[in-house]
Amino acid sequence: MTDRTCSRCRTQLAPGALACPVCGTLVHADQLKRLASDAELLTRDGSLLAARVEWTKALELLPPHSQQYAMIQNRIAELTRTIEAGPAGAGSSGAAGSGDKPWWLQGLAGVGTLVLLIATKLKFLLLGLTKLSTFVSMFAFFGVYWSIYGWPLALGLVLSIYIHEMGHVAMLRRLGIAAGAPLFIPGMGAVVMLKQHVTDPLTDARIGLAGPVWGLGAGLAALAVYLVTGGMIWLAIAQLTGFINLFNLIPVWQLDGSRGMHALARSERWMLVAAIAAALLLTEQRMLFIIGGVAIWRATQKDAGPGNARVLATYVTLVIALSLLARGIGAE
Repeated sequence: MTDRTCSRCRTQLAPGALACPVCGTLVHADQLKRLASDAELLTRDGSLLAARVEWTKALELLPPHSQQYAMIQNRIAELTRTIEAGPAGAGSSGAAGSGDKPWWLQGLAGVGTLVLLIATKLKFLLLGLTKLSTFVSMFAFFGVYWSIYGWPLALGLVLSIYIHEMGHVAMLRRLGIAAGAPLFIPGMGAVVMLKQHVTDPLTDARIGLAGPVWGLGAGLAALAVYLVTGGMIWLAIAQLTGFINLFNLIPVWQLDGSRGMHALARSERWMLVAAIAAALLLTEQRMLFIIGGVAIWRATQKDAGPGNARVLATYVTLVIALSLLARGIGAE
């Protein structure tokens, strides 16, 4: 391996160094200039998603505690808010770009759109199965639960979890963020490993909630088959899918609900708590005691997010819809 030295003061640099320890010169200064120039051009052309990808690449080449790192984080956050606001709110920031529709209708429309996308993206869903790690781990997962529940329910479980994880993958691809294929872990579910760190809370919330949205689509598809055929196994799969995805909305640790909570302002977190209480009264789903209890704790913390009405709407819609879907499991 060739030794590297600082272009300015000729100090020898350690492997993986991003800045000179003596004079502070950035190791990847030329590449950073190119990425910044490309991002600015893309922004002027209206290609905001592509611009955000370029800024994200630049972020990986900067020391995390540098001033430039903080500046680019702000640029990424601004782009995210503009993208979230859509064409009508191209000059807005925060939650102001939500349009004139009621907040609950925004979430319902977003969930409905993604559920429709699931039905039309069968080719994409099959893509994950071409990865050996996904296929082998999925087969092992299926074998474990076949021995416990029988093959029909085990197959429904593994497919619903797979669709949930591919929801994350789809959103990651849409945002231009590199990630691996889903990996199944018996007793835990499945995970998608990111190849780069996501620092923007709104981006992280979109990635996190995409899994339960696609999971809801899988549950509704199983429910539709039950309504057409009357096969009770399909109702069991639908309810189990709803319950698993509802569990993922607990706003703690690395669960999807915690990633969604990161983007919510303090007032929005209390609105979420109220929605969870309403869903509990409506469905008597006991899992909501846990989700609501943790949500109350998170609402009292000081680390509130920037706020985003669309994230709140999607979170609330998922809580209500998944609670209804899972009524046969964990209800009073």
